[in-house]
Amino acid sequence: MNADDLATALTDGASGWLVLSLAAVLPILWAFTLSLHFSRPYVLRFLQRLTLRFGGDVWWLSYVLFRDALLVITLGLSTIFFMPNLYLGTGLPITAPIATLVLFWATVVKLIRDVDDDPAAFRLFSVLLVIASSLYIVPQVYGMEAADQVYLGGLPGALISTGNLALARFILWGSLALFALTGTAVFVRFMMRLGLPADGEASMADG
Repeated sequence: MNADDLATALTDGASGWLVLSLAAVLPILWAFTLSLHFSRPYVLRFLQRLTLRFGGDVWWLSYVLFRDALLVITLGLSTIFFMPNLYLGTGLPITAPIATLVLFWATVVKLIRDVDDDPAAFRLFSVLLVIASSLYIVPQVYGMEAADQVYLGGLPGALISTGNLALARFILWGSLALFALTGTAVFVRFMMRLGLPADGEASMADG
Protein backbone atom coordinates (compact mmCIF):
# COMPACT_ATOMS: atom_id res chain seq x y z
CA MET A 1 0.00 0.00 0.00
CA ASN A 2 1.48 3.34 -1.06
CA ALA A 3 0.89 6.76 0.47
CA ASP A 4 -2.02 7.59 -1.84
CA ASP A 5 -3.84 4.36 -1.00
CA LEU A 6 -3.30 4.99 2.70
CA ALA A 7 -4.62 8.55 2.43
CA THR A 8 -7.67 7.34 0.50
CA ALA A 9 -8.39 4.61 3.05
CA LEU A 10 -8.07 7.06 5.94
CA THR A 11 -10.34 9.58 4.22
CA ASP A 12 -13.01 7.01 3.37
CA GLY A 13 -12.81 5.47 6.82
CA ALA A 14 -13.10 8.84 8.54
CA SER A 15 -16.04 9.79 6.34
CA GLY A 16 -17.87 6.55 7.11
CA TRP A 17 -17.13 6.87 10.82
CA LEU A 18 -18.45 10.44 10.86
CA VAL A 19 -21.69 9.50 9.07
CA LEU A 20 -22.33 6.49 11.29
CA SER A 21 -21.56 8.54 14.41
CA LEU A 22 -24.02 11.21 13.30
CA ALA A 23 -26.65 8.55 12.64
CA ALA A 24 -26.09 7.17 16.15
CA VAL A 25 -26.34 10.62 17.79
CA LEU A 26 -29.50 11.71 15.97
CA PRO A 27 -31.87 9.62 18.17
CA ILE A 28 -30.67 11.70 21.13
CA LEU A 29 -31.50 14.91 19.26
CA TRP A 30 -34.90 13.47 18.29
CA ALA A 31 -35.58 12.61 21.93
CA PHE A 32 -34.67 16.12 23.08
CA THR A 33 -36.76 17.66 20.28
CA LEU A 34 -39.81 15.65 21.31
CA SER A 35 -39.24 16.34 25.01
CA LEU A 36 -38.98 20.09 24.55
CA HIS A 37 -42.03 20.22 22.29
CA PHE A 38 -44.29 18.21 24.59
CA SER A 39 -43.02 20.01 27.71
CA ARG A 40 -44.91 23.12 26.60
CA PRO A 41 -47.84 22.53 29.06
CA TYR A 42 -45.34 22.25 31.94
CA VAL A 43 -43.63 25.49 30.86
CA LEU A 44 -46.98 27.30 30.72
CA ARG A 45 -47.94 26.03 34.19
CA PHE A 46 -44.59 27.17 35.52
CA LEU A 47 -45.05 30.62 33.97
CA GLN A 48 -48.35 31.02 35.82
CA ARG A 49 -46.51 30.64 39.13
CA LEU A 50 -44.04 33.40 38.36
CA THR A 51 -44.88 36.77 39.87
CA LEU A 52 -42.17 38.71 38.05
CA ARG A 53 -43.13 39.56 34.46
CA PHE A 54 -39.52 39.91 33.35
CA GLY A 55 -38.65 36.48 34.72
CA GLY A 56 -41.59 34.94 32.90
CA ASP A 57 -40.58 36.57 29.62
CA VAL A 58 -37.00 35.37 29.96
CA TRP A 59 -38.14 31.82 30.81
CA TRP A 60 -40.54 31.65 27.86
CA LEU A 61 -38.10 33.15 25.35
CA SER A 62 -35.35 30.79 26.50
CA TYR A 63 -37.66 27.80 26.11
CA VAL A 64 -38.76 28.85 22.62
CA LEU A 65 -35.17 29.53 21.58
CA PHE A 66 -33.87 26.13 22.68
CA ARG A 67 -36.93 24.28 21.32
CA ASP A 68 -36.85 25.81 17.86
CA ALA A 69 -33.04 25.79 17.61
CA LEU A 70 -32.97 22.08 18.41
CA LEU A 71 -35.63 21.46 15.75
CA VAL A 72 -33.60 23.31 13.11
CA ILE A 73 -30.37 21.53 14.11
CA THR A 74 -32.07 18.13 13.88
CA LEU A 75 -33.46 19.00 10.44
CA GLY A 76 -30.11 20.32 9.24
CA LEU A 77 -28.18 17.24 10.35
CA SER A 78 -30.85 14.93 8.93
CA THR A 79 -30.39 16.34 5.41
CA ILE A 80 -27.27 14.17 5.18
CA PHE A 81 -29.62 11.30 4.37
CA PHE A 82 -30.48 13.00 1.08
CA MET A 83 -26.92 12.43 -0.18
CA PRO A 84 -27.09 9.37 -2.47
CA ASN A 85 -23.47 8.30 -2.05
CA LEU A 86 -23.82 8.22 1.74
CA TYR A 87 -27.35 6.84 2.01
CA LEU A 88 -26.95 4.14 -0.64
CA GLY A 89 -23.33 3.34 0.14
CA THR A 90 -23.53 3.19 3.94
CA GLY A 91 -25.89 1.12 6.04
CA LEU A 92 -28.30 3.80 7.28
CA PRO A 93 -31.94 3.62 8.46
CA ILE A 94 -33.94 2.91 5.33
CA THR A 95 -36.75 5.38 6.16
CA ALA A 96 -34.37 8.17 7.21
CA PRO A 97 -35.09 10.29 4.08
CA ILE A 98 -38.85 10.02 4.75
CA ALA A 99 -38.26 11.05 8.37
CA THR A 100 -36.34 14.10 7.17
CA LEU A 101 -39.12 14.97 4.72
CA VAL A 102 -41.84 14.73 7.38
CA LEU A 103 -39.71 16.80 9.76
CA PHE A 104 -39.41 19.41 7.02
CA TRP A 105 -43.20 19.41 6.67
CA ALA A 106 -43.50 19.92 10.43
CA THR A 107 -41.07 22.84 10.22
CA VAL A 108 -43.13 24.36 7.40
CA VAL A 109 -46.24 24.13 9.58
CA LYS A 110 -44.38 26.01 12.29
CA LEU A 111 -43.26 28.64 9.77
CA ILE A 112 -46.65 29.40 8.21
CA ARG A 113 -48.91 28.87 11.25
CA ASP A 114 -48.81 29.88 14.90
CA VAL A 115 -48.25 26.53 16.58
CA ASP A 116 -48.18 28.03 20.08
CA ASP A 117 -51.58 29.75 19.84
CA ASP A 118 -53.45 27.62 17.28
CA PRO A 119 -54.53 24.25 18.79
CA ALA A 120 -55.13 22.70 15.35
CA ALA A 121 -51.65 23.71 14.19
CA PHE A 122 -50.16 22.40 17.44
CA ARG A 123 -51.84 19.01 16.96
CA LEU A 124 -50.74 18.81 13.31
CA PHE A 125 -47.17 19.70 14.20
CA SER A 126 -47.16 17.18 17.06
CA VAL A 127 -48.44 14.36 14.82
CA LEU A 128 -45.85 15.12 12.12
CA LEU A 129 -43.08 15.27 14.71
CA VAL A 130 -44.03 11.90 16.21
CA ILE A 131 -44.29 10.28 12.77
CA ALA A 132 -40.91 11.66 11.71
CA SER A 133 -39.16 10.55 14.89
CA SER A 134 -40.68 7.07 14.65
CA LEU A 135 -39.59 6.72 11.02
CA TYR A 136 -36.02 7.35 12.09
CA ILE A 137 -35.68 5.85 15.57
CA VAL A 138 -37.39 2.50 14.82
CA PRO A 139 -35.13 1.47 11.89
CA GLN A 140 -32.13 2.94 13.71
CA VAL A 141 -32.71 0.73 16.76
CA TYR A 142 -34.02 -2.42 15.07
CA GLY A 143 -31.83 -2.07 11.98
CA MET A 144 -28.42 -0.52 12.55
CA GLU A 145 -28.09 -1.16 16.28
CA ALA A 146 -29.56 -4.68 16.15
CA ALA A 147 -27.54 -5.96 13.21
CA ASP A 148 -25.81 -8.60 15.37
CA GLN A 149 -29.03 -9.86 16.97
CA VAL A 150 -29.49 -13.14 15.11
CA TYR A 151 -32.86 -13.93 16.73
CA LEU A 152 -34.40 -11.03 14.78
CA GLY A 153 -33.77 -12.90 11.54
CA GLY A 154 -33.74 -10.71 8.45
CA LEU A 155 -35.44 -7.72 10.11
CA PRO A 156 -32.26 -5.67 10.74
CA GLY A 157 -31.12 -6.11 7.14
CA ALA A 158 -34.52 -5.04 5.82
CA LEU A 159 -34.38 -1.83 7.85
CA ILE A 160 -30.97 -0.75 6.52
CA SER A 161 -30.54 1.10 3.22
CA THR A 162 -27.85 -1.25 1.90
CA GLY A 163 -29.98 -4.30 2.69
CA ASN A 164 -32.71 -3.36 0.20
CA LEU A 165 -31.24 -1.07 -2.44
CA ALA A 166 -34.29 -1.15 -4.73
CA LEU A 167 -36.58 0.16 -1.99
CA ALA A 168 -33.88 2.52 -0.71
CA ARG A 169 -33.51 4.15 -4.14
CA PHE A 170 -37.27 4.62 -4.42
CA ILE A 171 -37.42 6.17 -0.93
CA LEU A 172 -34.44 8.44 -1.58
CA TRP A 173 -35.51 9.87 -4.92
CA GLY A 174 -39.17 10.11 -3.93
CA SER A 175 -38.30 11.96 -0.73
CA LEU A 176 -35.93 14.27 -2.60
CA ALA A 177 -38.65 15.11 -5.13
CA LEU A 178 -41.23 15.86 -2.43
CA PHE A 179 -38.67 17.88 -0.46
CA ALA A 180 -37.93 19.99 -3.53
CA LEU A 181 -41.63 20.47 -4.28
CA THR A 182 -42.32 21.52 -0.69
CA GLY A 183 -39.41 23.95 -0.70
CA THR A 184 -40.58 25.42 -4.01
CA ALA A 185 -44.13 25.83 -2.69
CA VAL A 186 -42.86 27.61 0.44
CA PHE A 187 -40.68 29.90 -1.68
CA VAL A 188 -43.57 30.75 -4.03
CA ARG A 189 -45.85 31.43 -1.06
CA PHE A 190 -43.23 33.71 0.44
CA MET A 191 -42.79 35.64 -2.80
CA MET A 192 -46.56 35.95 -3.29
CA ARG A 193 -47.02 37.37 0.22
CA LEU A 194 -43.96 39.62 0.09
CA GLY A 195 -44.98 43.13 1.08
CA LEU A 196 -48.40 42.06 2.38
CA PRO A 197 -49.25 42.59 6.07
CA ALA A 198 -49.00 39.60 8.36
CA ASP A 199 -52.15 37.84 9.50
CA GLY A 200 -52.01 39.46 12.91
CA GLU A 201 -51.45 42.91 11.47
CA ALA A 202 -54.29 42.42 8.98
CA SER A 203 -56.73 41.42 11.71
CA MET A 204 -55.72 44.45 13.80
CA ALA A 205 -56.23 46.73 10.81
CA ASP A 206 -59.66 45.26 10.14
CA GLY A 207 -60.60 45.76 13.77
